[in-house]
Amino acid sequence: MLRKEYFFGFKFTPAQLIGTYYFIAITVSTILLSLPFAHQEGVDLSFIDVLFTGVSAISVTGLTVINTAETFNTVGIIILILILQVGGIGVMTLGTFIWVIFGKKIGLKERRLIMTDQNLTSLSGLVKILKEILWLIIIIEIVGSIILSIYFLTYFSTWQEAVINGIFASVTATTNAGFDITGQSLIPFAEDYFVQFIVILLMILGAIGFPVLIEVKSYLINRDVGTKNARFSLFAKVTSITFFILLVVGTILIYLLELNGFFKEMAWHKAFFYALFHSASTKSGGLSTMDVSVLSEPTLLVISGLMFIGASPSSVGGGIRTTTLALNILFLFHFSRGRKDIKIFKREIHQEDIFKSLVVTTFALMLCFTAIIVLSISEDHALIEILFEVCSAFGTTGLSMGITPEMSTFGKVVLMILMFIGRVGILSFLFIVGGKEKRVMYHYPKERIIIG
Repeated sequence: MLRKEYFFGFKFTPAQLIGTYYFIAITVSTILLSLPFAHQEGVDLSFIDVLFTGVSAISVTGLTVINTAETFNTVGIIILILILQVGGIGVMTLGTFIWVIFGKKIGLKERRLIMTDQNLTSLSGLVKILKEILWLIIIIEIVGSIILSIYFLTYFSTWQEAVINGIFASVTATTNAGFDITGQSLIPFAEDYFVQFIVILLMILGAIGFPVLIEVKSYLINRDVGTKNARFSLFAKVTSITFFILLVVGTILIYLLELNGFFKEMAWHKAFFYALFHSASTKSGGLSTMDVSVLSEPTLLVISGLMFIGASPSSVGGGIRTTTLALNILFLFHFSRGRKDIKIFKREIHQEDIFKSLVVTTFALMLCFTAIIVLSISEDHALIEILFEVCSAFGTTGLSMGITPEMSTFGKVVLMILMFIGRVGILSFLFIVGGKEKRVMYHYPKERIIIG
C-alpha cells in the first residue's frame, strides 16, 4: 500500500510527490530560460514559448517552437545543458547525489521516491543503483564530448565553437533530448558517417535503460575477474532484445519504403545510414539528418509507431516502453495457444506485470487518439502531421514535420501535457491522478461477459 508523505503541509503519495518535483523543475527551468542575459541580443520570447521550451527540456523531448541557436547565447546554452541533465537523469537521481554529498541519510521516504522516479520494483540497493546511473551517464557524456569536440575542429573555425557544439551534441544525444544548436539538427552532418555513428551510439546508451547498462558493466567486470555468477536479469534480456529488434526492423522498413522515394538514385550506404539513424532516433533521440517531412506517408506512419513505443523503462526516453510491447506480444502469443501464463528464458512473468502492460497500452492509445482528435479540430494541419507530432510528444522524441511553431496556444498546451506524461510515465501519471492505492475488503459475485 502506498504511504502518503507530507510536503509543505500537504499529503502526497510518492507518485504525486515526484510529479510535484517535476512541476517545480519545469517552473525553475522556465524562469531560467526567460532570463534576458541568456538570450541573443534583440530576442523577445512570449511566456508560452518559454514554458513550452522548459517543458520540452525537462521532459528531454526536443520539440521546440523557437530556433535554439538564434534564441540563446552561450549562457543560455549552458543553462539548457544543465536542464537537459536534470530531465534526462531524473530529479531524484540528482537529488540523491546532492543528499549524499551533504551527508544526508537516505531513508525509507527517499527510497520510495527514488523507486517511483526510476520505475523500479525493489527498495534494496537503490542508492547504489542511482550512484552507478549518475556516474555512467557522466562518463558516457564526457567521452562523447571529447570525441565530438576534437572531431568538430574540422568543422568550426575556433576551438571554442567546436567544444560547445561537441558538448551539446553529446549531452543532447545521451539524454535523448533532441535539441540542437546548429539550427538544422544534424543535417550538416548528413554525409559524415563518423558523427552519425557516435550520435547513434550515444542515443542507444541513453535509451536502452540504466539497469541494462549497470548489468553490462557488472558482467564485464565479473567476467574479467573470473566470477561464474555473472548473469543478466530477465528484464535486461527482454528489453535489450526488443530494443534491438525494433532498431533493425525500423531500419529495414524505412529503407525499403523509401527505395522508390527519398532514397531513389541514392548510394546504398547513404540510404542505409539515413534509415539507421532515424530508426535509432525514434527511440526518443529526436535528432535528424534530413527534413522528415519529405518522407512518404507509410514511412511517417512507421516512424510514428516507433516513437509511440519509445525507449526502454528506467531510461531517458518516453513512450509505452519496449517491455510493454514485448509483454503485449508475448501475452497475445501465449493466449492464442490457450496458455494463461507467460514463460520465457526459463522464467515466468508476473501476472501483475502483464496487467500493467495492458493498462499502459490501453491508456496510451486512448490518450494519443484523444489528442489527435482535439488537435485535428483546433489546428489547421494535415492528419499525418498531427499524428506524427502527437507520437513525438508522447514518446518524448522531438522529431517534427515542422508544424510545432505554427501550433496555437491551445495546441502547444496539449503537446506539453503529452510530453509531461511521456516523461513521468503512464503508471506514475495514473498514480498521480488516482492517489493512494486502496485495498478492497469485500467482493461481489462474479459473472462472465461475452468477449470478442
